[in-house]
Amino acid sequence: MTATAALLAFTLAAAILTITPGMDSALVLRTAAVEGGRRAFMAGLGVAAGCLAWGAIAAFGLGSLLLVSTLAYDTLRICAALYLFYLGVKLLWGSLKGGKSAAGGPQAARPPAAASAGGWFIRGCLTNILNPKVGIFYITFLPQFIPSGADVLRFSLLLAAIHALLGVAWFALLVAATRPLARWLSRPAVMRGLDRMTGAVFIAFGLKLALEKR
Repeated sequence: MTATAALLAFTLAAAILTITPGMDSALVLRTAAVEGGRRAFMAGLGVAAGCLAWGAIAAFGLGSLLLVSTLAYDTLRICAALYLFYLGVKLLWGSLKGGKSAAGGPQAARPPAAASAGGWFIRGCLTNILNPKVGIFYITFLPQFIPSGADVLRFSLLLAAIHALLGVAWFALLVAATRPLARWLSRPAVMRGLDRMTGAVFIAFGLKLALEKR
Protein backbone atom coordinates (compact mmCIF):
# COMPACT_ATOMS: atom_id res chain seq x y z
CA MET A 1 0.00 0.00 0.00
CA THR A 2 1.40 3.37 -1.05
CA ALA A 3 1.45 6.40 1.26
CA THR A 4 -1.29 8.10 -0.79
CA ALA A 5 -3.53 5.04 -0.68
CA ALA A 6 -2.94 4.69 3.05
CA LEU A 7 -3.86 8.32 3.68
CA LEU A 8 -7.03 8.08 1.60
CA ALA A 9 -8.11 4.84 3.28
CA PHE A 10 -7.45 6.21 6.74
CA THR A 11 -9.25 9.48 6.01
CA LEU A 12 -12.36 7.59 4.88
CA ALA A 13 -12.30 5.26 7.90
CA ALA A 14 -11.63 8.11 10.33
CA ALA A 15 -14.43 10.21 8.80
CA ILE A 16 -16.93 7.41 9.36
CA LEU A 17 -15.77 6.99 12.95
CA THR A 18 -15.91 10.75 13.55
CA ILE A 19 -19.54 11.16 12.53
CA THR A 20 -20.67 8.07 14.45
CA PRO A 21 -22.76 9.32 17.41
CA GLY A 22 -20.88 9.13 20.70
CA MET A 23 -19.90 10.94 23.86
CA ASP A 24 -17.80 13.60 22.11
CA SER A 25 -20.63 14.64 19.80
CA ALA A 26 -23.06 14.70 22.73
CA LEU A 27 -20.70 16.97 24.67
CA VAL A 28 -20.33 19.44 21.78
CA LEU A 29 -24.04 19.47 20.91
CA ARG A 30 -25.07 20.09 24.51
CA THR A 31 -22.54 22.87 24.94
CA ALA A 32 -23.56 24.52 21.66
CA ALA A 33 -27.23 24.37 22.56
CA VAL A 34 -26.91 25.60 26.15
CA GLU A 35 -23.76 27.72 26.36
CA GLY A 36 -23.11 28.94 22.84
CA GLY A 37 -21.04 28.11 19.79
CA ARG A 38 -17.70 29.44 21.08
CA ARG A 39 -17.64 27.23 24.16
CA ALA A 40 -18.87 24.27 22.12
CA PHE A 41 -16.14 24.73 19.53
CA MET A 42 -13.54 24.97 22.30
CA ALA A 43 -14.85 21.66 23.68
CA GLY A 44 -14.44 20.19 20.20
CA LEU A 45 -10.90 21.53 19.99
CA GLY A 46 -10.22 19.86 23.34
CA VAL A 47 -11.45 16.54 21.97
CA ALA A 48 -9.19 17.00 18.93
CA ALA A 49 -6.25 17.80 21.22
CA GLY A 50 -6.95 14.55 23.06
CA CYS A 51 -6.77 12.70 19.73
CA LEU A 52 -3.42 14.31 18.97
CA ALA A 53 -2.14 13.38 22.42
CA TRP A 54 -3.13 9.74 21.98
CA GLY A 55 -1.62 9.75 18.50
CA ALA A 56 1.68 11.00 19.92
CA ILE A 57 1.55 8.43 22.73
CA ALA A 58 0.92 5.63 20.24
CA ALA A 59 3.60 6.94 17.86
CA PHE A 60 6.24 6.91 20.59
CA GLY A 61 5.20 3.39 21.62
CA LEU A 62 4.10 4.41 25.11
CA GLY A 63 0.51 3.39 24.44
CA SER A 64 1.53 -0.27 24.22
CA LEU A 65 1.65 -0.17 28.02
CA LEU A 66 -2.15 -0.25 27.98
CA LEU A 67 -2.05 -3.51 26.02
CA VAL A 68 0.36 -5.32 28.31
CA SER A 69 -0.45 -3.81 31.70
CA THR A 70 -3.84 -4.53 33.21
CA LEU A 71 -3.07 -2.17 36.08
CA ALA A 72 -2.34 0.77 33.75
CA TYR A 73 -5.46 0.10 31.71
CA ASP A 74 -7.75 -0.32 34.73
CA THR A 75 -6.33 2.76 36.45
CA LEU A 76 -7.04 4.93 33.43
CA ARG A 77 -10.43 3.29 32.94
CA ILE A 78 -11.56 4.02 36.50
CA CYS A 79 -10.28 7.60 36.29
CA ALA A 80 -12.26 8.09 33.09
CA ALA A 81 -15.40 6.56 34.61
CA LEU A 82 -15.16 8.81 37.68
CA TYR A 83 -14.65 11.88 35.52
CA LEU A 84 -17.69 11.04 33.39
CA PHE A 85 -19.73 10.46 36.55
CA TYR A 86 -18.59 13.85 37.81
CA LEU A 87 -19.62 15.62 34.61
CA GLY A 88 -22.94 13.77 34.45
CA VAL A 89 -23.88 14.42 38.07
CA LYS A 90 -22.86 18.06 37.75
CA LEU A 91 -25.12 18.51 34.74
CA LEU A 92 -28.03 16.73 36.42
CA TRP A 93 -27.61 18.65 39.67
CA GLY A 94 -27.34 21.95 37.80
CA SER A 95 -30.55 21.20 35.89
CA LEU A 96 -32.40 20.41 39.13
CA LYS A 97 -31.18 23.63 40.72
CA GLY A 98 -32.23 25.49 37.59
CA GLY A 99 -35.68 23.95 37.83
CA LYS A 100 -36.08 24.98 41.46
CA SER A 101 -35.06 28.54 40.66
CA ALA A 102 -37.55 28.78 37.79
CA ALA A 103 -40.19 30.05 40.16
CA GLY A 104 -37.83 32.87 41.10
CA GLY A 105 -37.47 34.07 37.53
CA PRO A 106 -34.08 35.46 36.36
CA GLN A 107 -31.85 32.75 37.77
CA ALA A 108 -33.59 30.13 35.66
CA ALA A 109 -32.21 31.73 32.52
CA ARG A 110 -28.64 31.04 33.56
CA PRO A 111 -27.28 27.84 31.95
CA PRO A 112 -26.39 25.28 34.61
CA ALA A 113 -22.88 23.88 34.81
CA ALA A 114 -21.56 26.85 32.83
CA ALA A 115 -17.80 27.10 32.33
CA SER A 116 -15.38 29.35 30.48
CA ALA A 117 -14.25 28.56 26.95
CA GLY A 118 -10.92 27.39 28.35
CA GLY A 119 -12.75 25.22 30.84
CA TRP A 120 -14.67 23.50 28.06
CA PHE A 121 -11.43 22.93 26.13
CA ILE A 122 -10.04 21.11 29.17
CA ARG A 123 -13.25 19.11 29.60
CA GLY A 124 -13.20 18.04 25.96
CA CYS A 125 -9.55 17.06 26.21
CA LEU A 126 -10.02 15.08 29.44
CA THR A 127 -13.03 13.13 28.17
CA ASN A 128 -10.77 11.86 25.39
CA ILE A 129 -7.35 11.52 27.00
CA LEU A 130 -8.69 9.69 30.07
CA ASN A 131 -10.49 7.08 27.97
CA PRO A 132 -8.25 4.00 27.58
CA LYS A 133 -10.48 2.70 24.79
CA VAL A 134 -9.33 5.65 22.66
CA GLY A 135 -5.74 4.70 23.44
CA ILE A 136 -6.31 1.07 22.47
CA PHE A 137 -7.99 2.29 19.28
CA TYR A 138 -4.93 4.31 18.30
CA ILE A 139 -2.51 1.52 19.17
CA THR A 140 -4.37 -1.08 17.12
CA PHE A 141 -5.88 1.07 14.35
CA LEU A 142 -3.08 3.38 13.23
CA PRO A 143 -0.49 0.66 12.40
CA GLN A 144 -2.87 -0.80 9.80
CA PHE A 145 -2.47 2.37 7.70
CA ILE A 146 1.30 2.81 7.92
CA PRO A 147 2.84 1.70 4.61
CA SER A 148 5.97 -0.37 4.50
CA GLY A 149 9.14 1.71 4.65
CA ALA A 150 7.44 4.83 6.05
CA ASP A 151 8.74 6.66 9.11
CA VAL A 152 6.43 5.20 11.76
CA LEU A 153 6.65 8.18 14.12
CA ARG A 154 5.98 10.87 11.52
CA PHE A 155 3.29 8.91 9.69
CA SER A 156 1.48 8.07 12.94
CA LEU A 157 1.46 11.74 13.92
CA LEU A 158 0.18 12.65 10.45
CA LEU A 159 -2.70 10.17 10.77
CA ALA A 160 -3.56 11.50 14.22
CA ALA A 161 -3.54 15.05 12.85
CA ILE A 162 -5.92 14.02 10.04
CA HIS A 163 -8.27 12.45 12.58
CA ALA A 164 -8.14 15.59 14.73
CA LEU A 165 -8.86 17.88 11.76
CA LEU A 166 -11.81 15.74 10.71
CA GLY A 167 -13.11 16.00 14.26
CA VAL A 168 -12.77 19.78 14.28
CA ALA A 169 -14.65 20.03 10.97
CA TRP A 170 -17.43 17.75 12.28
CA PHE A 171 -17.78 19.67 15.53
CA ALA A 172 -17.90 22.97 13.62
CA LEU A 173 -20.75 21.51 11.55
CA LEU A 174 -22.61 20.43 14.70
CA VAL A 175 -22.20 23.89 16.21
CA ALA A 176 -23.45 25.55 13.02
CA ALA A 177 -26.46 23.23 12.96
CA THR A 178 -27.64 24.49 16.36
CA ARG A 179 -27.52 28.19 15.42
CA PRO A 180 -30.92 28.36 13.62
CA LEU A 181 -32.49 26.89 16.76
CA ALA A 182 -30.58 29.12 19.17
CA ARG A 183 -33.63 31.06 20.39
CA TRP A 184 -35.64 27.91 21.10
CA LEU A 185 -32.66 26.13 22.65
CA SER A 186 -32.04 29.08 24.98
CA ARG A 187 -35.35 28.53 26.77
CA PRO A 188 -34.73 27.48 30.41
CA ALA A 189 -36.94 24.39 30.16
CA VAL A 190 -35.15 23.23 27.01
CA MET A 191 -31.71 23.85 28.54
CA ARG A 192 -32.63 21.86 31.64
CA GLY A 193 -33.89 19.01 29.47
CA LEU A 194 -30.68 18.98 27.43
CA ASP A 195 -28.55 18.98 30.58
CA ARG A 196 -30.52 16.09 32.06
CA MET A 197 -30.26 14.08 28.85
CA THR A 198 -26.54 14.76 28.41
CA GLY A 199 -25.86 14.12 32.10
CA ALA A 200 -27.62 10.76 31.84
CA VAL A 201 -25.55 9.91 28.73
CA PHE A 202 -22.30 10.73 30.54
CA ILE A 203 -23.29 8.65 33.56
CA ALA A 204 -24.26 5.75 31.28
CA PHE A 205 -20.90 5.92 29.47
CA GLY A 206 -19.11 6.12 32.82
CA LEU A 207 -21.02 3.14 34.17
CA LYS A 208 -20.27 1.13 31.04
CA LEU A 209 -16.59 1.98 31.32
CA ALA A 210 -16.46 1.16 35.04
CA LEU A 211 -18.12 -2.24 34.57
CA GLU A 212 -16.19 -3.15 31.43
CA LYS A 213 -14.16 -6.32 31.63
CA ARG A 214 -11.07 -6.45 29.50
